Amino acid sequence: MTERLDAAPAGLSRAAEILRSGGLVAFGTETVYGLGGDATDPLAVARIFAAKNRPRFNPLISHFADADSAFEHVVADDRARALAARFWPGPLTLVLPRRADGRICDLAAAGLTTAAVRVPAQEAALALLRATGRPVAAPSANRSGAVSPSDADHVLDGLDGRIAAVLDTGPCRIGVESTVLDLSGPDAVLLRPGGVTTEEIAAVIGSVVRHSAEGEPDAPAGPGMLTSHYAPGLPVRLDATTVAADEALLAFGPALPGAGLVWNLSESGRTDEAAARLFAGLRVLDREGTALGLRGIAVQPVPDGGLGTAIRDRLSRAAAPRPGARRGSEEAGSGGSGSDDGSDFSGGRQGSSHLRRNVA
Repeated sequence: MTERLDAAPAGLSRAAEILRSGGLVAFGTETVYGLGGDATDPLAVARIFAAKNRPRFNPLISHFADADSAFEHVVADDRARALAARFWPGPLTLVLPRRADGRICDLAAAGLTTAAVRVPAQEAALALLRATGRPVAAPSANRSGAVSPSDADHVLDGLDGRIAAVLDTGPCRIGVESTVLDLSGPDAVLLRPGGVTTEEIAAVIGSVVRHSAEGEPDAPAGPGMLTSHYAPGLPVRLDATTVAADEALLAFGPALPGAGLVWNLSESGRTDEAAARLFAGLRVLDREGTALGLRGIAVQPVPDGGLGTAIRDRLSRAAAPRPGARRGSEEAGSGGSGSDDGSDFSGGRQGSSHLRRNVA
C-alpha cells in the first residue's frame, strides 16, 4: 500500500527518509507530479523504470533545490548560468555535460556523458529536495504511456502499491512537462517544448535550434534514442549460449564457462539488479576487455518483460551496426531471443562487482 503523505514537516521528513533509503516517492512540482528516486543510487533508479513499466532506459531529469547544487554535477557554461538565473526555479530542464566528480549515476543518465537537471518552482518540492540532500531523478509519476498526473489522486490511480509514498502537494499549477534544452554542444537545441517558451529562452541566450527526428528510428524525442548509441568500442554479440576464451561475457544468472573476462549483471537472476549494473558492466568489460586484447563482448540472454524489456532494448542498441566499428563475432549462439517468460526472481543477495578475469 502506498503511503499518502501531507506536505507538512512530518510528511516531508518521512518522504526524504524514504528517498535516502532507496525507496520511491511521487511529489508535485509546478509542472506535473514526478516519481522520485535517489539519482545517485542505480538500484533506486532501476525501481523507477520498474514502477513505470518504462520500456527503455531514457535519460531521467535530476531535480535539485538550487542551481549551485545542480551545477555540482554538470558543467555549466555562461548560457546555462544565464538561463538558470532567469528561469530557475521553474519549468526548464537543461541538458549539460556530466562532471567527472558528479554523482548522478549512469542509469539515470542512460549511459550518456550528459545529464538533465532542473530546479522546480514548488515550495514543498524544494523543501523535500533540501531535506533529501541528494539529486532526485523524477520522470512523470505515471505508468509508461499514460497521461501525466497533475494531482496526487492521479498518481495513486496508476501507481498505488507500486511505490512507497506520494507526497500530496496539491494540484500542479502548470500541468504540462518542463521545456528540455540541450546545451551540451555549441548550439542550444530544443528537445521538448514545455513551460518556458523558445522565445523566452532566445531572449536570454540568442538562437535556439529545434531538434529534428528526421531519419531517426522511432522518432526519438530526446538524447540517446538512436538505434546505435552509447555503444562500447568492442562489438557486442547478443543472446549468447556459448562464449570463447577471447571474448568478455556480460552474464545474467549462472555464467557461461570459458570467457576471458566476466561481469555478472545478477547472479540470482534479478532484473532490477541487472538494470542497476548494466551501464557499469558494459563500461568495465569494454575497458578491461580492450586492455586484454579480447575481440568482443558476448551477452547472455535476459528475459523479456518488465525491466528485462528495457535491458534488452539497451543491449540491442549497443549491438547495432555502427559505421567504422569493428565487426562482431559470427559464432554459433549469437541468435535467438532468449527466455520470454518475464520473470523477475527476487530471491538472493544483491551482488558485488562479480568481475572475473579468466586469463591463461
